[in-house]
Amino acid sequence: MSEQENGAAAQAQQPQVKMNTLTQFIRDLSFENVLSQRGTGGEVTPDVQVGVSLDAKKRSVEHQYEVVVKMRIDSKNKATDEALFVLEMEYAGVFHIEGVPDEQMHPFLMIECPRMLFPFIRRIVNDVTRDGGFPPLNLENMDFVQLYRNEIARRQQAQTTEKATPDA
Repeated sequence: MSEQENGAAAQAQQPQVKMNTLTQFIRDLSFENVLSQRGTGGEVTPDVQVGVSLDAKKRSVEHQYEVVVKMRIDSKNKATDEALFVLEMEYAGVFHIEGVPDEQMHPFLMIECPRMLFPFIRRIVNDVTRDGGFPPLNLENMDFVQLYRNEIARRQQAQTTEKATPDA
């Protein structure tokens, strides 16, 4: 068998991954303009902290999964540490996924699906902060592979700590 035939045979054996975004939506959104509620004015230098968590679950329909990106953005004045605004959002997507081996499904759901949703999340955050009276916040790209690795490491650490703690 030639190298081309070997390569074609290897490709034929690998399952073809099919992924479609069926729908996406804001599940929950909250924006609190703390600065305007306090009535404080003057020059502020914002310090923005972005927290992200991910959740995924299989739906009752075959090959369908729901992935939720939960985000909390806190903006504080660097000089006084006073809150400027708080934005909390849960953004969900429903995906039809085929051809991903079971052992690779969890990382696929937690990396590829949020990657597909992120441009829409970025746009919503930009619009909400602008409409809330602040300069539009343009989120930096997120490394969902690193977020996934950090979460796996956190879970392993929690399991290790749990095993090391004797039952009372």
